[in-house]
Amino acid sequence: MDNTRQMISSGSPLEPRIGFSRAVRKGSHVAVAGTAPIGENGTVVGQGDVHAQTVRCLDIAEAALQEAGASLTDVVRTRIMLTDISRWKEAARAHGERFAAIRPACTFVEVSRFIDERWLVEIEVDAVLD
Repeated sequence: MDNTRQMISSGSPLEPRIGFSRAVRKGSHVAVAGTAPIGENGTVVGQGDVHAQTVRCLDIAEAALQEAGASLTDVVRTRIMLTDISRWKEAARAHGERFAAIRPACTFVEVSRFIDERWLVEIEVDAVLD
């Protein structure tokens, strides 16, 4: 088994400052860090729109998985963190659009806030490659 540690960066200036990677692959496991709805230019995508923010988070997570040699079909767990749990169905719709056939273990939790108050959702993803 290859236990090489591969760190995937999103290019965020926070990564070296905080000491984290967008994703890490170790052997057959890939962990994607809490992913926020940040656009290519650093702005918040889908302000006020949980579905749009969830889609953006999943886009970022999917790109990190691909860079690690994985895909959505390798995902075994997702964690959806929301600042307002009453809006879970909006996030669930976006999750279902990607994972209806894959059906990873999934948890929805409410948090008090994120680093940026405009973020309504953050997502973590874990994958295991065959």
